Amino acid sequence: MSQKLEIGIKNQREMKVDETKSAVSAGSGTLMVFGTPFVAALMEQTAEESVRPYLEPGQATVGTKLVLNHTAATPMNRAVSCISELIAIDRRRLVFRVVVCDEAGQVADAEHERFIVDAEKFMAKANSRGGEVC
Repeated sequence: MSQKLEIGIKNQREMKVDETKSAVSAGSGTLMVFGTPFVAALMEQTAEESVRPYLEPGQATVGTKLVLNHTAATPMNRAVSCISELIAIDRRRLVFRVVVCDEAGQVADAEHERFIVDAEKFMAKANSRGGEVC
């Protein structure tokens, strides 16, 4: 890794929730609120971005686990902020604590796990997968 990957690395992303990020748009519900699939994607993006500068050329991280608590609804046209913090490193395994807040307070939190992979090898393995749907 070019820079030293250390516990405590943080990142923050902000976005405005609109109809394209609703539960209706995700197909995960019938109400016009910030959809949980989009909350999850925001969390993963925030964590992934935080460690990208520390990777060697040809490396990437892949999400392997997300334990998400979506505890409050965010209506349309509200701003949300997502903060990730790297809390554990075990060789190639990275663990993050991630929180999403809107103007009224916290709406979600999660523990998120990512693994550092060789991008070319990972894609070759992914593309060679065959077999039946389970």
